[in-house]
Amino acid sequence: MLQKIAFFLIAAGILVLIGWGAKGFFLATDIPVWIRIAVGAIGVGVLILIGVAIKDRLSKQGKEDFKEVDK
Repeated sequence: MLQKIAFFLIAAGILVLIGWGAKGFFLATDIPVWIRIAVGAIGVGVLILIGVAIKDRLSKQGKEDFKEVDK
């Protein structure tokens, strides 16, 4: 139980720091717009890939057959 709370707090802290940094990056006027758009597109692509990987892993979680394993 405490381990789940610790992981949640760590994840929340990391997300806050990433959000703060992203806000500063995307609102900076000295960085060209096309670089901000490219970085945003890369970030969205990475998030999509992570989401697909998690979805696939969760869908296969209950379907794993262990034919050679004795229960």
